[in-house]
Amino acid sequence: MAKLDKLVEQARAHLEPGEQIEAAVLGAYDTKVMGQSTVRNGVMLATDRRLVFFAKKLGGHDLESFPYANISSFESSKGLMGHSFRFAASGNDVSLKWINTGDVARFAELLRARAGQRPAATAVPSQPDPLDQLRKLAELRDAGIVTAKEFEAKKRQLLGL
Repeated sequence: MAKLDKLVEQARAHLEPGEQIEAAVLGAYDTKVMGQSTVRNGVMLATDRRLVFFAKKLGGHDLESFPYANISSFESSKGLMGHSFRFAASGNDVSLKWINTGDVARFAELLRARAGQRPAATAVPSQPDPLDQLRKLAELRDAGIVTAKEFEAKKRQLLGL
């Protein structure tokens, strides 16, 4: 577990502000380096926003990110060498194998639940319409709640005069 924990801590530096790790597994990641197939040992993180693969290497690191919305299929299996996951994301066929460390069940559950999901839209507060505000302000003036002088001052402010 020590290697998993160490890699998770190193990977945190590469996450977005506020991004939360919800599950992590340690395994071997099939990838290509300069056109050659190779295997990297590292950690795959299921965050609240995406999957992230992180591996430490001599003089640096490897990092690859897969937004859940880009994952079109997901497979999982278990053999003598441990668990494995395979998924397709934006034209990449990604394989993580020999997983024996980490919360495999939680990782698989999150991936199944989120694959293909678009991130929730962030609500953008709408700006009040100045004409609607003027109409309401005029009603308050006509009802005697706001003076004519207060109405004129607010009208100038709303119209940017």
